[in-house]
Amino acid sequence: MKFGKKKGFFGRLSERIGDVILARPTIDEDLLDDLEEVLITSDIGMETTMHIIEQLRSDIKSERIREPEQVKEQIKAIIAGLIDKGERHKLCQDMPLIILMIGINGGGKTTSIGKIAYKCKKEGKSVMLAAADTFRAAAGEQLEIWGQRVGVNVVRHQEGADPSAVIFDAIQSAKAKNIDVLICDTAGRLQNKKNLMDELTKMNKVIGREYPEAARENLLVLDATTGKNAVSQAKEFNESADITGIVLTKLDGTAKGGIVITIADEFDMAVKFIGVGEGIEDLKEFDPKEFAGGIFDE
Repeated sequence: MKFGKKKGFFGRLSERIGDVILARPTIDEDLLDDLEEVLITSDIGMETTMHIIEQLRSDIKSERIREPEQVKEQIKAIIAGLIDKGERHKLCQDMPLIILMIGINGGGKTTSIGKIAYKCKKEGKSVMLAAADTFRAAAGEQLEIWGQRVGVNVVRHQEGADPSAVIFDAIQSAKAKNIDVLICDTAGRLQNKKNLMDELTKMNKVIGREYPEAARENLLVLDATTGKNAVSQAKEFNESADITGIVLTKLDGTAKGGIVITIADEFDMAVKFIGVGEGIEDLKEFDPKEFAGGIFDE
């Protein structure tokens, strides 16, 4: 999982922190205030920024950090600690597995489904897709294209059909064919937010009723370029579905990567995959230590 040299969020944040340390070679409250401002303006939320600064202040006292360069390393360690959720970063390996893909339209959900399907198939697993976003025109066709590209079957109904009925039929087909991984697309928009959230609840109930023995993943797809909007999406979707992990798309170039830190801290959510490009293999397993290191690596 490589983020590129001095690129996008990582380069900008590293350079800004470096500038603060160069401008204030003494470790004092003014330095901490300036670092706080840099973090907040890098799409790291206020609450998470305060966690980082308070931990840094405590570490400076307890570990007797005297050199500014040590401050950089300590921030890296604190961020790594906030985003590291251990084994939860890994996609569940129990089979059969049902993955419900959740997120707003335009965030990269359908593309992520195709890439996860490709990854699972490459690992030797049998995969099936369910086109349960029946609200958006052409959503089923887009999923069919990905199914053909990856070489997996897609269960779909006509546009406007009951999404839970699609899930039901997909589960019956997956059972009959002993499919290892069933990945379900869902709508990112309905008539209103309540309809959308109620539909997610209904689909989860259908899965629980029809395939209780299946392992589960509810993955929330978030677009890194939307910054703080992604944080509000995490909050809203987590209230209607038990989110087990995050797929963060478009984390390249100008992406506002600070949301990774905020979401991991505020919601205790594990990032499972990051999208770093358009290619079918450009969905990488998330490595928290490498992510934190990427902020400061030259």
